[in-house]
Amino acid sequence: QEQLVESGGGLVQAGNSLRLSCAASGRTFSTYRMGWFRQAPGKERVCVAAITRSGLRTSYTDSVRGRFTISRDNAKNTVYLQMNSLKPEDTAVYYCAASLRAGLIPATQENEYDYWGQGTQVTVSS
Repeated sequence: QEQLVESGGGLVQAGNSLRLSCAASGRTFSTYRMGWFRQAPGKERVCVAAITRSGLRTSYTDSVRGRFTISRDNAKNTVYLQMNSLKPEDTAVYYCAASLRAGLIPATQENEYDYWGQGTQVTVSS
């Protein structure tokens, strides 16, 4: 069983930046495709960014493309989400997730993921 622990959330003003981290406990992190999802109050959970096992391919939802960057360090068993130019509509609980399923492209669907972190709150004030 893989454990994922997110950190880095908090309260920031619009226009500022945050970097989320997600540390995995297992020894096979480099074999997982990883993703960051978010869920705002009253809304469905959506994938905002995803990355392949090697880190060479990434995918972003339109609303964050150009502002958010997903990256990973397989030596540290960690995936990151750098969030710049934050907007109030980015306010949500952010979850990292790991997919055990093989694939050469980033996994962007919730049902492709097998393990989930507990979530970290990001609040952006206007």
